[in-house]
Amino acid sequence: MNTYYSSERGIQILIRLLKDFGVRKIVASPGTTNMMLNASLMYDGSFEMISSVDERSAAYMACGMAEESGEPVMITCTGATAARNYMPALTEAFYRKLPILVVTGTQDLRRLGNLYDQVTDRSVQPNDIVTFSTYIPSVRDDKDAEYAALKINQAISALTLNGGGPSHINLETTYSRDLSVKDLPKIKTVRRIDWDDDLPSLPQGKIAVFIGSHQQFDEKSTQAIDAFCANHNAVVFCDHTSGYKGEFRQVDALLTKQNAECLNDIKLLIHLGEISGDHFNMGDKAAEVWRVNRDGQMRDRYGKLTHLFAMSEKHFFERYKDKDIQPGTSFLNQCRTEYTRCYTAIPELPLSNIWMAKELAPSLPENSVFHLGILTSLRSWNFFEVSKSIHSACNVGGFGTDGTLSSLLGASIIHPQRLYFGIVGDLAFFYDMNALGNRHKGNNLRILLVNNGKGCEFTHYLNPGHIFKENVNPYIAAAGHFGNQSRTLVQDYAKNLGMDYYAASTKEEFLANKDKFVSPEITRSCIFEVFTRDVDENEALRLITSTGMMDDMKQALKENVKNMVGDKGIGIIKGLFK
Repeated sequence: MNTYYSSERGIQILIRLLKDFGVRKIVASPGTTNMMLNASLMYDGSFEMISSVDERSAAYMACGMAEESGEPVMITCTGATAARNYMPALTEAFYRKLPILVVTGTQDLRRLGNLYDQVTDRSVQPNDIVTFSTYIPSVRDDKDAEYAALKINQAISALTLNGGGPSHINLETTYSRDLSVKDLPKIKTVRRIDWDDDLPSLPQGKIAVFIGSHQQFDEKSTQAIDAFCANHNAVVFCDHTSGYKGEFRQVDALLTKQNAECLNDIKLLIHLGEISGDHFNMGDKAAEVWRVNRDGQMRDRYGKLTHLFAMSEKHFFERYKDKDIQPGTSFLNQCRTEYTRCYTAIPELPLSNIWMAKELAPSLPENSVFHLGILTSLRSWNFFEVSKSIHSACNVGGFGTDGTLSSLLGASIIHPQRLYFGIVGDLAFFYDMNALGNRHKGNNLRILLVNNGKGCEFTHYLNPGHIFKENVNPYIAAAGHFGNQSRTLVQDYAKNLGMDYYAASTKEEFLANKDKFVSPEITRSCIFEVFTRDVDENEALRLITSTGMMDDMKQALKENVKNMVGDKGIGIIKGLFK
């Protein structure tokens, strides 16, 4: 009987990545949970396989092989006590930073603790036997396959990360007896590039940089990014947590949601920063993603990561500044032109967080700071740009409702002569309102409280909660708490704390108080409470995110030009949107 690769996709993915990364040396111990892996390695024929019954000896053999050859060595064994016998040698490998890839076979972990034989718990390892450990459950669909590929990429990369050392994969088996697969699948390989490695070539075509939440960039890092963009016709897409204020900055939420043509055919997205509140997913627009971060960790936010650069952003952009250059600013100019068109085409919005963001964004005082609440406030403000002198922040790390006012207060204490604005919904406000009673509070706080009486996020058409209609309010949107849009509760609280208070329930009332709220003069801290309705909040979001807005805008522009210059104007229009 002819045998080929196992039908178990986890085994196929592992072997493909071993081959792609050049891991050739294998020390195999016998067992049932790694039997199909060993059989598949044998069939492949390209591996240098050594057999060892005693796992203690097998792991020490691998130490000697890795040290002598300078290459990574994989060891594989089954469940029960077999993996325990690796520990002495892995301790040796850990302290000598030897690249030993440990692949232990395991049964379905749902059997753990239920009296199945030969099922041992490997969820926790001693601190000094491996630098990385992951569990690969049985691969049942393409999402499982993507996850397995990323985790195995991480495990192999860990063999050389930060000086290197042993790494562990706990690979589940289904005991499949099917060895009929003749060819391995193509699996995405993520290459880690260290600071002194040779650099891969940049692709020809549109290059974009996307920055998630990030501390403010210093001047030298900003200059390095700007110089790179100028030499590569690139654009830096940002939200209000990015910390970048350079010449190539472009807020992207409105462009992304409107499917702007400037975002078509992006060949490469260079991903900086951490968690982003930009939920319209710029990564979907790019063919390939490179991540740049000192931590050297593979964080594949968009499922398209191919290279990880374990270095500072400044170092990355300086090294690439003069490599594979394609200078120009046509991409940036196109994005700015289309953003202006999208902005101009925004229809009249009802009183809402989005409408207030549109009104306030161009009016915030120079050199002020604003903090945004999760989630509606952050999304609403990401559609609009503010002055480059203004710093913005949001608690996107934990991405919770709590702590917005406390974070704002803490920041405002550092610079008492600078204005600090906070934009929060009612649930976030009442969750953290005790912060405003802190005796260290200064006179530099301006809080916009958008009070719609509930977690309005759960009523938006973009949120699955909207399917419950009127039933969403009691236990999903948490309506009716905190005075149920009381007109006096926050007013009395503010005044008792020595804060000014304004309120609005209409656009006219909002505009009447707007100038006081954004006045650059520091007098007393204030709360500006605006009462809105969830139906208006939802309608505003629907209007600004409707892809028909862009289509209507294009059609109107075509008609105007055609009326002015005739049929030849159609050619002009087409050229504008290329």
